[in-house]
Amino acid sequence: MLLRANYLVFTSTLLIQAYGSALAPVILPRATVCNGHATLCDRSYGNVSYVGAHNSYAIGTNTLSANQDQKVVQQLNDGIRLLQLQALNQNGTIKLCHTLCSFYDGGTLKDYLSIVKTWLDANPNEVLTLLIVNINNLASTAFGDVFESVGLDTISYAPPTAIVRVFDWPTLGAMIDSGKRLVTFLDNNANFATVPYIIDEFTNVWETAFGILDPNNFDCLVNRTKGDTSTEMFMINHFLDKPIFNQIGTAPDIANLNRTNAASGSGSLGEHVTTCRVTQNRPPNFMLVNYYEFGGGSVFEVAANINGVPYSPEIPIATPLAPSVTSSSLNSASFLDHNQIFACILSIMAVMIGMLLVL
Repeated sequence: MLLRANYLVFTSTLLIQAYGSALAPVILPRATVCNGHATLCDRSYGNVSYVGAHNSYAIGTNTLSANQDQKVVQQLNDGIRLLQLQALNQNGTIKLCHTLCSFYDGGTLKDYLSIVKTWLDANPNEVLTLLIVNINNLASTAFGDVFESVGLDTISYAPPTAIVRVFDWPTLGAMIDSGKRLVTFLDNNANFATVPYIIDEFTNVWETAFGILDPNNFDCLVNRTKGDTSTEMFMINHFLDKPIFNQIGTAPDIANLNRTNAASGSGSLGEHVTTCRVTQNRPPNFMLVNYYEFGGGSVFEVAANINGVPYSPEIPIATPLAPSVTSSSLNSASFLDHNQIFACILSIMAVMIGMLLVL
């Protein structure tokens, strides 16, 4: 047996020397750190919780139309791992706008995704999620074309089936090893047959209610879904709004952000997660927040606690840029420029007309 084994080793060596690497075993690199932690490499994508930036493209201060005040690269560097964006068709170009491009114009989807691609290339051990709100019900191929134009299609994860149960997702390590580490959900009009890496959101992820005005009303009940909620991942919309213009509209409640984004306390993100553990017997997969850096990293602390890993960033996260906004300023025109006021009025009129048409 020993002679036979030596013969096989000798023969294999000769073959490899003769034919080169074509017959040599292919050894793939294995990720040792995934999304910042070695212990997450063996965890399923569906068994990890991620902090998301609500309207991640809507960046600004002193404006009602913004939901973040840090640029996308800073959001990612600080730990945001879900980027939510609203996409709408403007003269054949997909742009990122807040209801109307005249209200907030966040530029083109292509430019935004180019930034994301550059960041992913520079951070090869990170798994990232995109959630696109398809305002004009565009075909998924329209988004696929943009993904291809910036090269994101090559690193996008395409599941084997259109619907993936929460416990059937691959591990973060496997996704990183394969190079397919961008997961993209589209809230409507996804087509698995034409663009398999653009995944239908509501058959795979359910959401809680949004537009919450009272911090005591953050529940963990199913608000939107098209699937089996017992086997879907789920996202909590944990951002607090405030009435403006004498109750006609709403805007982010910036004055209470430290409380809303906190790891504990009444109305906090931490309390919301606890509610989900009680109501759903599991924590949320995604936690969508406004102005994530308010609280000094508390939103990431909540995610770390869920994932069972420490939260100890080597570099402190960004400090808030958005000012504290009082009730009086929210009800006055001084907080907006004339274009924003006009756009806000148009937006409200559009919603009212839409409601009348439904009736």
